[in-house]
Amino acid sequence: MVAMSKIATGNGHGENSPYFDGWKAYETNPFHPTDRRDGVIQMGLAENQLCFDFIEKWLMEHPEASLCSAEGVKKFKETALFQDYHGMPEFRQAVAKFMGKVRGDKVKFDPDRIVMSGGATGAHEMVAFCLADPGEAFLVPTPYYPGFDRDLRWRTGVELVPVVCESSNNFNITRTALEAAYEKAQEANLRVKGLLITNPSNPLGTILDRETLKSIVSFINEKNIHLIGDEIYAATVFMEPEFVSISEIIEEVECNRDLIHIVYSLSKDMGFPGFRVGIVYSYNDAVVSCARKMSSYGLVSSQTQHLIASMLSDDDFVDNFIVESKEQLFKRHKYFTLRLSQVGICSLKSNAGLFIWMDLRKLLKEKTFEAEMDLWRVIINEVKLNVSPGSSFHCHEPGWFRVCFANMDDDTMEVALLRIRNFMLKNNEAMVPRNKLCRRSSLKLSLSRRMDDLLSPGIMSPHSPLPQSPLVRARN
Repeated sequence: MVAMSKIATGNGHGENSPYFDGWKAYETNPFHPTDRRDGVIQMGLAENQLCFDFIEKWLMEHPEASLCSAEGVKKFKETALFQDYHGMPEFRQAVAKFMGKVRGDKVKFDPDRIVMSGGATGAHEMVAFCLADPGEAFLVPTPYYPGFDRDLRWRTGVELVPVVCESSNNFNITRTALEAAYEKAQEANLRVKGLLITNPSNPLGTILDRETLKSIVSFINEKNIHLIGDEIYAATVFMEPEFVSISEIIEEVECNRDLIHIVYSLSKDMGFPGFRVGIVYSYNDAVVSCARKMSSYGLVSSQTQHLIASMLSDDDFVDNFIVESKEQLFKRHKYFTLRLSQVGICSLKSNAGLFIWMDLRKLLKEKTFEAEMDLWRVIINEVKLNVSPGSSFHCHEPGWFRVCFANMDDDTMEVALLRIRNFMLKNNEAMVPRNKLCRRSSLKLSLSRRMDDLLSPGIMSPHSPLPQSPLVRARN
């Protein structure tokens, strides 16, 4: 047999991880509400399925947005023919405008700096190729998305150095932690070329406040290294405090803008991962030029560009979608976390994202990652829920798990919550005394209500309306 390349035969993809093993368990035995009720429920996929009724209504009202309709066919030929790698002007303009709206119109984005990519995966790799050579490194605060090990390292040869963040301060990124990681990289003879931050955080569901972002900009300026801001969850902030983009911060403090780059996508904010719309937005002209050339390897199809340009150019739709999405995420998050608290499960206080960072440390037989994996195997194989263990996110403390809540319908969520409840009962952890239930002051609801009260109309039923998200109310 002819030998294959080191990339082909190596383990750089990172597939040998419980994060991906959970997906395989789901794919082998997927839950179905009628055909396979004992299957694994997918709670490891950060996908936003809560607004598709709203989006489908717009599509029905605008058939011309689809090239495969009688109304849209007149645009078929010009769209199907060759499109250069700059992207359609109307697509770049619509995406730039949407990025501004998502950030409260506090900053404007230049369409000429919009570079297309095949999803955020391709965007991250593209940035890594532009900024670093093989063997050089990026600092990444923990816990971080497991896919970064693939996206940033596999084909580029770039190294990732963890910035260790701790639960004792809610996993905040501190200057002390940044300096420690930088020094560790130097001791390992690694040249640090940049810092990658995810804001809002995956897996924490939290946002970086203004002062932390200013500290981060100060750090990268002093070290003269790049800052990559992954902001693909920007529109998922459903409660105060509001999201602050790195693009706002550089308007407020002195910094070398050539060091600032943003990765964006429509996979999370719009719920369109299948469309593979990734964006690199750089304030560095040379990076924009290089990334645009590299984008030939992962362009967004012209058909998708046409649809997205049509949809995001509709100001009324965009404004209403942003509000609707926040409302649905607020409703689901509020219900889901309250139901978990009823059985004694706490989570990190969060206000963004499509997941919660669930704290199961008290269920560990011992405070080790081996014990975390034992618990995870029980959850996967016996409870039949694909949740992701914290160790797969490079968390340095065992017992944390990421659980996605926006990628299923209400009925499937109820099945998942019932399985969790039964699991906790079986382990003598459920229905703890009322005064010991997890405190979630942000919910502003009494947890002394009986379970059946939670399902009464107008309170917490997933099928009934909830009060508006505080963030949405504040804007109205």
